[in-house]
Amino acid sequence: MDTKAAPRQLRVPAPIFEEQCAIVRFLERETGKIDMLVEKINLSITTLREYRTALISAAVTGKIDVCKEVF
Repeated sequence: MDTKAAPRQLRVPAPIFEEQCAIVRFLERETGKIDMLVEKINLSITTLREYRTALISAAVTGKIDVCKEVF
Protein backbone atom coordinates (compact mmCIF):
# COMPACT_ATOMS: atom_id res chain seq x y z
CA MET A 1 0.00 0.00 0.00
CA ASP A 2 1.29 3.44 -0.90
CA THR A 3 1.50 5.44 2.34
CA LYS A 4 1.42 8.70 0.40
CA ALA A 5 -1.95 8.01 -1.22
CA ALA A 6 -4.45 10.85 -1.12
CA PRO A 7 -7.18 10.33 1.49
CA ARG A 8 -9.91 10.10 -1.13
CA GLN A 9 -8.16 7.09 -2.63
CA LEU A 10 -8.32 5.15 0.64
CA ARG A 11 -11.17 2.69 1.02
CA VAL A 12 -12.79 2.66 4.43
CA PRO A 13 -15.18 -0.19 5.17
CA ALA A 14 -18.56 0.86 6.56
CA PRO A 15 -21.68 -1.10 7.46
CA ILE A 16 -24.65 -0.95 5.12
CA PHE A 17 -27.11 1.91 5.66
CA GLU A 18 -29.71 -0.24 7.46
CA GLU A 19 -27.05 -1.45 9.91
CA GLN A 20 -25.87 2.12 10.46
CA CYS A 21 -29.46 3.11 11.31
CA ALA A 22 -29.75 0.18 13.72
CA ILE A 23 -26.51 1.26 15.41
CA VAL A 24 -27.80 4.83 15.73
CA ARG A 25 -31.11 3.62 17.26
CA PHE A 26 -29.21 1.42 19.74
CA LEU A 27 -26.87 4.24 20.76
CA GLU A 28 -29.75 6.71 21.16
CA ARG A 29 -31.66 4.22 23.33
CA GLU A 30 -28.64 3.45 25.51
CA THR A 31 -27.54 7.07 25.90
CA GLY A 32 -31.14 7.91 26.83
CA LYS A 33 -30.94 5.35 29.65
CA ILE A 34 -27.64 6.83 30.81
CA ASP A 35 -29.07 10.36 30.72
CA MET A 36 -32.04 9.23 32.83
CA LEU A 37 -29.73 7.59 35.39
CA VAL A 38 -27.57 10.70 35.60
CA GLU A 39 -30.70 12.79 36.21
CA LYS A 40 -31.85 10.42 39.00
CA ILE A 41 -28.40 10.49 40.60
CA ASN A 42 -28.29 14.29 40.51
CA LEU A 43 -31.74 14.43 42.12
CA SER A 44 -30.55 12.03 44.84
CA ILE A 45 -27.48 14.16 45.48
CA THR A 46 -29.64 17.28 45.82
CA THR A 47 -32.03 15.50 48.21
CA LEU A 48 -29.17 14.17 50.34
CA ARG A 49 -27.57 17.62 50.53
CA GLU A 50 -30.90 19.08 51.70
CA TYR A 51 -31.24 16.31 54.28
CA ARG A 52 -27.68 16.90 55.52
CA THR A 53 -28.34 20.63 55.87
CA ALA A 54 -31.56 19.98 57.80
CA LEU A 55 -29.83 17.43 60.03
CA ILE A 56 -26.96 19.79 60.84
CA SER A 57 -29.42 22.59 61.55
CA ALA A 58 -31.45 20.36 63.87
CA ALA A 59 -28.30 19.27 65.72
CA VAL A 60 -27.02 22.83 66.11
CA THR A 61 -30.35 24.20 67.33
CA GLY A 62 -30.79 21.31 69.78
CA LYS A 63 -33.85 19.81 68.11
CA ILE A 64 -32.11 16.45 68.16
CA ASP A 65 -29.67 15.07 70.69
CA VAL A 66 -26.67 13.99 68.64
CA CYS A 67 -25.06 12.03 71.49
CA LYS A 68 -28.27 10.10 72.08
CA GLU A 69 -28.73 9.39 68.36
CA VAL A 70 -25.14 8.25 67.76
CA PHE A 71 -24.72 5.99 70.80
